[in-house]
Order: sequence, then structure tokens, then C-alpha cells
Amino acid sequence: MTAGRSRETAARVTMKRAGAERGHVDGGWWPRSADLAAELPALAAALEEWVGPVARVSYHLDTWGPAARKVRLGDRTVRLEGFRETDPDTVIVLGTDSRRVSLLVVPEEVPGGAARAVLRSAADGDSTATAAEILSANGAAGTR
Repeated sequence: MTAGRSRETAARVTMKRAGAERGHVDGGWWPRSADLAAELPALAAALEEWVGPVARVSYHLDTWGPAARKVRLGDRTVRLEGFRETDPDTVIVLGTDSRRVSLLVVPEEVPGGAARAVLRSAADGDSTATAAEILSANGAAGTR
């Protein structure tokens, strides 16, 4: 959790440690809603250490609610790029200097214990499993 942010507004994100096996995902994110624009400020703050200032977020169009193509975060604009070809269980976050991370997205309706297990598995440094495999192994598959 980011210093100065309440538990209710901090992004629930786990990341693999530096030097870990790259795999299909670099970590996991458990958003509180399907409103990507509303979730973005907390996610961007949580990922600044990994990608720097967030410039773009790619997501699956059918996984999230309607979203504007651009969102203002402070003094910068973040592009939201929705595609149907993107893995529906992930988002790709790119920083202004082209650093990027792929995050498994835990559906917001997954119960706390299962969601935390998915987040731990997504951040496992030895894992090369796909997002779907991680969700399935932790009893959270098919929730979308």
C-alpha cells in the first residue's frame, strides 16, 4: 500500500521481485470495480516504481466497462487502449520511458481469500503460468 493512501483507495497490486522469471505476467492486480478510469489513479501510483509515470494501459474491451480513450492523471494524459485480441485476464501498463508490465487482473467479485491467493501466485518469482492458469489453480477461473 502506498504511504498516505487509505486501504479503500490504495491499489491491490503484487509484483514479482526484480530478477524473477519473466513469465506471462509480472504481477497481479485486484481492482475494486470494472471502471478502468476510476481504478487508474491508484494503479498508476502503485506501479510508478516499476514503469515510471504511466503513459498507456492496454486492456480487453469486453472485460471492462466503457472507458474514455484518454484520462488525465495530474498533469499528464494516459491513453486507454482497448482491444478484443488482448488477453481478457490481463492489462498491459506502459510507462513514459517504454517500461512495461503485464498484470493478471483478479475479477473484483472474487472473494478475498481466493483473490489474495491469485495475487501471491501472480507474483511468484518462479511462475511462468498464464493468467488463466493462475486463476484456475486458485479457484477464480470463469468469474468474468
